[in-house]
Amino acid sequence: MSKKYFVEESYSGIDFTKNKLEFADYENCIFNDCIFAGTNLSDFAFDECHFQNCDFSNAKIVNTAFKNIKFENCKLMGLQFDVCNPFLLEFQFIGCQINLSSFFKLKIKKTVFINCILHEVDFTETDLTAALFTACDFSGAMFMYTNLEKADFRTSINYTLDPEQNRIKNAKFSIDAVSGLLDKYNIKIE
Repeated sequence: MSKKYFVEESYSGIDFTKNKLEFADYENCIFNDCIFAGTNLSDFAFDECHFQNCDFSNAKIVNTAFKNIKFENCKLMGLQFDVCNPFLLEFQFIGCQINLSSFFKLKIKKTVFINCILHEVDFTETDLTAALFTACDFSGAMFMYTNLEKADFRTSINYTLDPEQNRIKNAKFSIDAVSGLLDKYNIKIE
């Protein structure tokens, strides 16, 4: 099956669970208030696309290409980003709900997360060098053998990570949330 190519198209208010998104490469497209929940987006390619107020919960994204993507106020629950196409993988998340998703072993340096809810997200072995986490909630998120060098957590909350199991050189943390680095020692900071 040959793949179509769409450039600078806008899609608004479409429920792709009822009207399937055409299998294609999408470049510089805008998707606003669209529903992708549970759909199969495997092998699709999105390049410099902007998704606003979209629901991707539990969508299948095997070998999906996300190149310079902006997710804004999107519901991205249960996504396995670790199986998408890693070539030129780049995205930013603003005001998104990303609970129960996985970034396992991805190289996503300098990724921006602003005002995101990241409950129980798996960041195991992820390269998040110089990532920016502004006002994010990490309740239950897993950081193990994660590269967080130069990452900025200063305005984020509820993270727990072991400095002995993660690379945190030159990472930034607020004094109020530093207890998340010491949880394994079972000490009280008052």
